[in-house]
Amino acid sequence: MTLVEKQQQLVEDFSYFEDPHERLAAVIDRAKKKPPLDAAERVETNRVHGCISVVWLTGSIRDGGCHFRSDADSPLVRGLVALVADFFSGVPAAEIATSEIDPLSDLRLIENLSPTRRNGLAAVRAAIRAFAEKQATARQSD
Repeated sequence: MTLVEKQQQLVEDFSYFEDPHERLAAVIDRAKKKPPLDAAERVETNRVHGCISVVWLTGSIRDGGCHFRSDADSPLVRGLVALVADFFSGVPAAEIATSEIDPLSDLRLIENLSPTRRNGLAAVRAAIRAFAEKQATARQSD
């Protein structure tokens, strides 16, 4: 599934929630079902800087796509970061590296966040893009 298709599906999945606060609650609930990162993954090298909350992000490649896992010390941030990580998971590195899609924008979640939270989420997106760019470049040189 392409990122455009994933974005359309995400918007459809969340269209049930008319109120942005209900959408945020749904995002938090979704993240509660995800297992936290192991202590071995909650290390400085996996930390996303630029977030006020402590956020960790791991990336791997399998089955031709990038796969991301995340965790955070705040339930709201954990939910938002998990949504972003899930959105980009399974997608080829080259597509992520060149995409400008923001999975949170069409859900109208960004507008209800503080500037510091928006900056933190931009840092997460940048970390995902950097991982994808590195993988896409490595694949090209193989």
